[in-house]
Amino acid sequence: MAARKTSAAVTAEPEPAKCSTCHGSGEVSRTVRVGRKRRAVGEQAGLCLNCLGSGDAPAD
Repeated sequence: MAARKTSAAVTAEPEPAKCSTCHGSGEVSRTVRVGRKRRAVGEQAGLCLNCLGSGDAPAD
């Protein structure tokens, strides 16, 4: 019997590290302040400035 040829094992790319600021979501919550006394009334989602919304850790 002839020996079987085996295909080369496909190596998967390692998953990029998640951003430490937004934990991989790409969004961070910001407090919404209103009025003269700047009281907090709620939160809204904003783009993570550390990873620019990609969710991956920035390369140094």
